[in-house]
Amino acid sequence: MKKEQSWDSGDPLGEALHFLRMSGTFYCRSAFTAPWGLELPPMADCLWFHVITSGQCRLEVEGAAPCLMRPGDLALVPHGAGHSLRDEAGSAAPIIYDLHRDYISDRYETLQHGGGGAATNMICGAVQFDHPAAHSLIRMLPKIVHIEASMSPEMDWIQSTLRLIAAEAQQMRPGGETIITRLSDILVIQAIRSWIDRDAAARTGWLGALQDKQIGRAISLIHRDPAREWTLASLASEVAMSRSAFAARFTELVDEPAMHYAARWRMHVGMSWLKEEGAAVNEVAGRLGYQSEAAFSRAFKRIIGIAPGAVRRGADTANVIPIAIKSR
Repeated sequence: MKKEQSWDSGDPLGEALHFLRMSGTFYCRSAFTAPWGLELPPMADCLWFHVITSGQCRLEVEGAAPCLMRPGDLALVPHGAGHSLRDEAGSAAPIIYDLHRDYISDRYETLQHGGGGAATNMICGAVQFDHPAAHSLIRMLPKIVHIEASMSPEMDWIQSTLRLIAAEAQQMRPGGETIITRLSDILVIQAIRSWIDRDAAARTGWLGALQDKQIGRAISLIHRDPAREWTLASLASEVAMSRSAFAARFTELVDEPAMHYAARWRMHVGMSWLKEEGAAVNEVAGRLGYQSEAAFSRAFKRIIGIAPGAVRRGADTANVIPIAIKSR
């Protein structure tokens, strides 16, 4: 039986960041001259990152204040929302599909666009996440995460990382896509770490619970061993709390009872295996400790809302309630 990686780091938030394993990285190096702009369409379950290497850029996402980016700045658009990039307010922003791009590989392209004025150069990427803990963390992020170079001590390594990405993308040697993906991981994770360090919202809800010594450890135990038949008593014992005190504190911090969370986590892990690995329903049932496929299927449909076989066949799961959002 395959299990999630297990360790006892004493850092539940760090473990959640560990699950930010990305796939489907797309990378574009762009050279713009003012006036310029482009629109990027919505992409479900996708996180965009944008880095300015020279010039400036106005990043606009519906429902968020516009973000002015300068050289060395890094911004994330975490929720797959459509957004626009332009040199200044009011500049025309055609959809990216209408602009000519040079395709270097399946995952890398270059773009030149604009009216011949002041230059802006930037690097953009789009990534996806497979693990349910990653989806939980990403859904907690605001519409834009902006890391300003002038306020970030990491500016030098961000620039070094971008140079490595550009070099790998241009040469596309064996293993180049893997290196680009890993370097993109580093950029995105560092941006999220910076947001967690400086934003009060990161100390509330699920993220805040991860940073609580006892409840964070309980969440880690559930994450590491989804097949175990956790009970309030067993979790409370693991974190040296009474059953009643543990139950009350877990619900207070996570906004969901511990047993509800454990059950939903188990099904989200199963859904990940069905979608990303193409595992058979009976295999997932066994890996999660169920004695029969039928018992697993009943539990899965009750919690997720659709049958596991439908997920395996590619059914839309966009409306499934994520782990980090309360279920009642």
